[in-house]
Amino acid sequence: QWLLQERVRLAQELLETTDVPVEAVARRAGLGSAANLRHQFARQTGVSPRTYRHVFRDRAR
Repeated sequence: QWLLQERVRLAQELLETTDVPVEAVARRAGLGSAANLRHQFARQTGVSPRTYRHVFRDRAR
C-alpha cells in the first residue's frame, strides 16, 4: 500500500511538472500502463490523471 501511494505521488509530481504523456508518466512512476495509472490514481485522488493535470495547471496560472 505504501509503495503504491508513493508511486501515485510521483505520478502527481510528473503530471504537475512535465508535459509527458500519461503512458510515460505511468512507466516512470512504476505503474506500468496508463490504464493502471488511471485506476490507481482515481482510487487515491478521486480524479483522473488528465483532470488532475488540467486543474493543477489552472491553479498555477
